[in-house]
Amino acid sequence: MRLLLVEDDNHVAAALSAILSRHGFEVTHARSGEEALQALLPDSGAPFGVVLLDLGLPDQDGFEVCGKIRKRTATPVIMVTARADVRSRIHGLNLGADDYVVKPYDTMELLARIHAVSRRTAAKDPGHGADEGLDGPHPPLRLGPVTIELPTRQVSVNGTTVSLTRKEFDLLALLAQRPGVVFRREQIISEVWRTSWEGTGRTLEVHVASLRSKLRMPALIETVRGVGYRLVTPAG
Repeated sequence: MRLLLVEDDNHVAAALSAILSRHGFEVTHARSGEEALQALLPDSGAPFGVVLLDLGLPDQDGFEVCGKIRKRTATPVIMVTARADVRSRIHGLNLGADDYVVKPYDTMELLARIHAVSRRTAAKDPGHGADEGLDGPHPPLRLGPVTIELPTRQVSVNGTTVSLTRKEFDLLALLAQRPGVVFRREQIISEVWRTSWEGTGRTLEVHVASLRSKLRMPALIETVRGVGYRLVTPAG
């Protein structure tokens, strides 16, 4: 798999590239946001399987780069950064990042996340993965003021469309198809992230927080302590 590593620190990039190469990745190193965007142009060669994106770049902020990448391609983006605050995590995921890894990280953890987002992307093909069964003749799911269109992957609240990332939609659709039923954290991670790796739990929490914020309905998704989450059918 081709992998685009966007990292301005040459020492960090060299060490990580060596590790990734040993695990079968063909690594292209971009030292700035502009280099990364140029590498992702359609005529730049075979497509990349994953982009590892540092946020502290010399020419532009990594968040800005992520937004530009998402407008050009659906290539999975994993943000790799020292910014550990929840607000940054949520902002990155809202921009379309598929995962968010905080430095310093364990190399095996990073590899696991790369493979996880790769599997999720492969699952987007017809007849596979988390979207399986969502493209058929499904009627809209209506939960109070919330309407979920499974075939078109559109969500609206009181008639106003709400923009969700792929994983946010997958998470909401999973819970909404069985409102009131408690989904275990492990079950959600398996269904939405297509992995059993425990480290995805923090990403799940961030996605739940982002959904509550975007839908402006913090009570819609209830946390069942020690178990998981369930969708509470709203009134009206």
